[in-house]
Amino acid sequence: MIADIFAEVFSVQGLFTLLMLVLLQAVLGFDNLLYISIESKRVGEEDGKASMVRRWGIGLAVAFRIVLLIIIVNIFSLLAEPFFRFGSEDSGLFFGEFNLQAVITLFGGGFIIYTAIKEISHLMTVDHIEHSEGDKKKSVTQAIILIVAMNLVFSFDSILSAMAIASVKTVELVNATGAVVSVFEAGGIEECQAALLADPALVGLTCEVSKTYQVWLMAIAIILSGIAMILLADRVAEFIKKNRMYEVLGLFILFIVGALLVSEGAHLAHLKLFGHEIHAIEKSTFYLIVFVLVVTDIISTSYQRRLWKQREAELASRGDPDASAKAAEAAKNG
Repeated sequence: MIADIFAEVFSVQGLFTLLMLVLLQAVLGFDNLLYISIESKRVGEEDGKASMVRRWGIGLAVAFRIVLLIIIVNIFSLLAEPFFRFGSEDSGLFFGEFNLQAVITLFGGGFIIYTAIKEISHLMTVDHIEHSEGDKKKSVTQAIILIVAMNLVFSFDSILSAMAIASVKTVELVNATGAVVSVFEAGGIEECQAALLADPALVGLTCEVSKTYQVWLMAIAIILSGIAMILLADRVAEFIKKNRMYEVLGLFILFIVGALLVSEGAHLAHLKLFGHEIHAIEKSTFYLIVFVLVVTDIISTSYQRRLWKQREAELASRGDPDASAKAAEAAKNG
């Protein structure tokens, strides 16, 4: 079995698929890393607690994500089965067919929106922004549980996307009871049919297309992305701490991530409001919005610093000894 795994992973096709999976995890892991950085600061930076929370949170999340991967691969068909219906299509007011994936995605997205709004409101009302983490701290356990829980919410999207990449279609020769007699490589439907024609003893057997998933490749990609997140988490958190003007940007991106998940969950549930079906926000649209937000924030921050320096130069030319303080106050006020 180990030899088969090595052959699968280290083949040319396997390495290419692994590279695609790692890139996918990196792209989809950005919002997760942002949430981890923001949530971990609530425990405080003393004694390296925040850094420890990030490491433990990501490490446990990777382990649970692999378990979730195995579960999803084995019960994939059940995830799409609705277990709860609400409303009526004929009423035209509200209708939805909720399956497990839709419920988890909806609640996860709603919680992320709540977290972003709460943090933005806190920044707007706190008296001393530089000490804004000081009140309403979370315990280390609470922070780790939230990070792991949200990581699992993000995992649904990344695992389902990974399954689309790391899937192999094979052709199985099955008998009337559904037992597999022989397996042919991907695209071997003609080979399977030829085998049936060549052997009259195979009467009653049929050729069926089956899909298998390269679980080991997906698990390795999850582990590699987890290691990368552990290495980058402290740097992202430190960057946000040193550049507080980007914290609001991060929170708004987190808000959009929540909206993305809510729309995706509503789409999975075929949710209709007043006769109009809610569609999922496309990933390309999401990345475009984030790109526009980042570029706008960079230009705005650069312009504000330019005004700051210009104001400081004007005050200095007048011989004002408190030029820097007054320039900073002017920049803060507008």
